[in-house]
Amino acid sequence: MQSAEIHSRFLGHFEKLGHTVVPSASLLADDPTLLLVNAGMVPFKPYFLGDLPAPYDRATSIQKCMRTKDIENVGQTTRHGTFFQMAGNFSFGDYFKEKAIPYAWELLTAGYGFDGDKLWATVYLDDDEAYGIWREVVGLPDARIQRRGPEDNYWSMGVPGPCGPCSEIYYDRGPKYGKEGGPIADEDRYLEVWNLVFMQYERGAGEGYDYVNHLIGDLPAKSIDTGMGVERMAMLLQGVENMYETDLLRPVLDRAAQLTGAHYGAEHVSDVGLRVIADHTRAVTMLIADGVTPLNEGRGYVLRRMLRRAVRTVRLLGGDQPVMPELVGVVRDAMGPMYPELVSDFERIVTIAAAEEQSFLSTLRSGTTRFEVAAKQATAAGAKALSGADAFQLHDTYGFPIDLTLEMAAEQGLSVDEEGFRRLMAEQRKLAKDDRREKAIGNRDLSVFRALLDSAGTTDFVGYDTIESEATIRGLLGENGLLTSAAEGDEIDVVLDRSPFYAEGGGQQGDTGWLDLGSAQAEVLDTRHPVPELPALVVHRVRIASGEVQIGTSGNAKVDADRRAAISRAHTATHLIHRAFRKALGEAATQAGSLNAPGRLRFDFHSPSGVPAGALAAVEDEVNAVLIGDLAVRAFITTQDEARRIGAMALFGEKYGDRVRVVEVGDYARELCGGTHAARSGQLGLVKIIGEGSIGAGVRRVEALVGLDAFRFLAREHVLLGQLAETLKTRPDDVPERVGALMQKLRDAEKELEKLKAGAVLEAAAGLAAGASDVGGVAVVAHQAPSGTSVDDLRRLAADVRGRLEPTRPAVVVVGASADGKAQLVVVTGELARARGLKAGALVRDLAPLVGGRGGGKDDFAVGGGSDPAGLATALAAVAGLVTASS
Repeated sequence: MQSAEIHSRFLGHFEKLGHTVVPSASLLADDPTLLLVNAGMVPFKPYFLGDLPAPYDRATSIQKCMRTKDIENVGQTTRHGTFFQMAGNFSFGDYFKEKAIPYAWELLTAGYGFDGDKLWATVYLDDDEAYGIWREVVGLPDARIQRRGPEDNYWSMGVPGPCGPCSEIYYDRGPKYGKEGGPIADEDRYLEVWNLVFMQYERGAGEGYDYVNHLIGDLPAKSIDTGMGVERMAMLLQGVENMYETDLLRPVLDRAAQLTGAHYGAEHVSDVGLRVIADHTRAVTMLIADGVTPLNEGRGYVLRRMLRRAVRTVRLLGGDQPVMPELVGVVRDAMGPMYPELVSDFERIVTIAAAEEQSFLSTLRSGTTRFEVAAKQATAAGAKALSGADAFQLHDTYGFPIDLTLEMAAEQGLSVDEEGFRRLMAEQRKLAKDDRREKAIGNRDLSVFRALLDSAGTTDFVGYDTIESEATIRGLLGENGLLTSAAEGDEIDVVLDRSPFYAEGGGQQGDTGWLDLGSAQAEVLDTRHPVPELPALVVHRVRIASGEVQIGTSGNAKVDADRRAAISRAHTATHLIHRAFRKALGEAATQAGSLNAPGRLRFDFHSPSGVPAGALAAVEDEVNAVLIGDLAVRAFITTQDEARRIGAMALFGEKYGDRVRVVEVGDYARELCGGTHAARSGQLGLVKIIGEGSIGAGVRRVEALVGLDAFRFLAREHVLLGQLAETLKTRPDDVPERVGALMQKLRDAEKELEKLKAGAVLEAAAGLAAGASDVGGVAVVAHQAPSGTSVDDLRRLAADVRGRLEPTRPAVVVVGASADGKAQLVVVTGELARARGLKAGALVRDLAPLVGGRGGGKDDFAVGGGSDPAGLATALAAVAGLVTASS
């Protein structure tokens, strides 16, 4: 049975049982305790905790998941992988064990055709209820029901959140896979296929399986969370030995074998490598599909780490050409039937993967050479570990993830000073908590915001239709917690029952304005969702201008109309620029971030290289042509499927519900968007792109002005151009040519000046060489050049003098000059002088203190300097004595 069929049978089974089919959420976890979604229940966590009301009583999904904790074991065994799919059914207080267990049994036996006599169940130690259902309802004999402890049959996310006892279902693969005795005896023979979690408690912080001491209370309702691994199920239903041999990964593995010349099954080393390539390529593809781009931290680091690990493994197995475009294409073909975005967004995905591969390949050779040097030095010194400084340099200069350095070191029999590496990383990056969360929460505990939401409720946003409405204060929050009132001068967070103020999101800045509360006035400074964990909570940051406000106070809420209009124009312009770049550069040029502020915007997009000036101009022209066309801007609500059918663009990494809001500008641009917009494209007036550049590997940034800000910018440029034309005594159209001519004259003058300086140096060198002193048989020149002479000129002068003196006699040349209030010294020695023990580095170390500084260098050439130019004469006079003492 193919994996696509496993998908459809699972979802179909539970849909018939009244479950709402929920599409997989993004891999990007909307949870501060997680970097990536690591379990099928993560998107439903707010419903289990009661933070948000569940929009359905029961649901089913096949969720994309990622776990990288044991990444070093990927490939070493056939059981470890990073990306996986978790099929699950969920109940939010609707049903519990009495239905969850029979539902699973029915699908396994009737839906997938498993022999019931080969299925076993485990339950938590004291879960007599689950034990009874297995025995009395399902009919499983006592001999095939086993009780297990918390390390096996008590489930949590591993972080604070929902948890509960569970019942696991195992399939007996037969005697050739191990000994008898059920899951307790052998989990290789008895393979887990499903985990039924009975969600009923909430756990706090703490590690280990001592759940009782970590519990902080009951969940609002007893619920169900089940997980069936699609990869594990495919392995069993396709009759293969491990997940790497299923239709999900075997095609990638086989193509990797062809590209490297390795043969799967021939030897352990190559088998491990091919499994690493297959697993990591699939994981990378799925991460990019969800909007992750390669970075040096966070999710981007996870992506970069796996991609570079796969690329290096290809090289170790004998591949010598880029492979990502080929392998990502195989992933698309294997996973596309279940995830159509892999097909529709393939150009973007493969462009990002290929760009990162090329970036790594460009540094891999030099980085590997640097590693080998460091490893040899460590071994020669008798060290058993590579230093933290070496590991940091490999990361910082050559882009080697620390995990790659660890692997390479292990291959050489070395460990790595990870503590030293991480200390240097911390010093360089000064890692802080997420800025947005820190700004919102400050020193306040999350529970305060949860209490605010519980007491104040959600806010009805009416800002799409109006910028002014009646509103009632439902909640007040100060620095020290919840408030019942606030007085003049206080700066607090306010929750309203309804609001025209747009809360910051989707790149759009939050609204500002005023609250007119009768006897009190408050200025709204910002509107935002303060914490990602509570997306339903909207707070208005206000400063009480006069009077006193209390919970229950009603009045008028009014948005700053001019600011809102300017932001809305910028947001509409962002949609137009997005569409224009995709037309100019290809569909891979998708949005990677944005900022919509009053009259200006910042738009980030994926591109492996810089944007040609002609393309940038074409984008600007096309956008302004749309403005002239004065197209209508329309927003409407529809289903995700319908939005996809009409070609609406979704932003990767954003989370959308079953119902989505589409914003379209005529027939030109169509995107999923929750922001505010102009009514017609003509209202934007003008869009002017003022800058474009790189902000990271494969990501570019465009900045633009909109409306009056764009007009004012062009007006200023017009005035500046006029002033420049007047200064140059030419017409404005001729300014570029005139400036070019002047620049060429300047370059010619600089070349002529260099020739004159070179001639002066030659002339000075000849005179200095002719006047060299003889100190014990050594020709010595100690000369103070004119003030302002550069170090480069001092170097040329000293080298020229030495060349005129050697090889006929030993030579020591010291020249110095003052510049910008400081002293500079250059010392050179000839080969014959060095044979007599006269070394430039030693001489400059003795001379530099005489000018209030330090110096150093090689035996033949050294430089020094100090803060006391007056000491130059003393230093130069001391040269002869040092030569006498050293020779």
